[in-house]
Amino acid sequence: MGVTIEFAAAALSLLLVPGPTNTLLAASGALRGFRASLPLIAAEVGGYMASICALLAVFGSGAAQRPTLTLTLKAAAALWLCSCALKLWREARQDLAIADEPAGFGRLFVATLLNPKALIFAFVIAPTAGLAGAAPWLAALCAMIAAAGLCWIALGAWLGSSSGPGLAPGLIRRAAALVLLAFAGALASSAVAAL
Repeated sequence: MGVTIEFAAAALSLLLVPGPTNTLLAASGALRGFRASLPLIAAEVGGYMASICALLAVFGSGAAQRPTLTLTLKAAAALWLCSCALKLWREARQDLAIADEPAGFGRLFVATLLNPKALIFAFVIAPTAGLAGAAPWLAALCAMIAAAGLCWIALGAWLGSSSGPGLAPGLIRRAAALVLLAFAGALASSAVAAL
């Protein structure tokens, strides 16, 4: 199956919507700058590809009819986002020079691996042919993931540089922590509603 305009529009729309991965990318751009945050694009692409390919390989396109799987994945993602939010909140009290980066490679990879957008890619946007016929759209998706990630890093870097001294690293970390906590709450509430 080739890449269609509908697929590209749906994928880009989903990738540009604020979410946990995009929040971490923007926070990194604001705190570390555009160039220093570029390696995180590989973590984002790798996280999405690992999740999507695993979901397609193990469950196939019929997994959307398995509510227990979706519930379990949402609960795991909510717990991970709470953990990331707590760590960012604690780091807000530290000086930028001694704090961990806002989103290290591993943290961003796992946040993306558990990002609920991967479920939508695997079970809604993916071609029904399964993993075997997915190579063309997976390649296109990798390019779109990288482009969207660059946009979020650039937005964060612009916000970090244009705000002057008023936007302290601690404030950026706390804002990112609150956004991640909101996403975790939304995931948890949708999982509870599905029970």
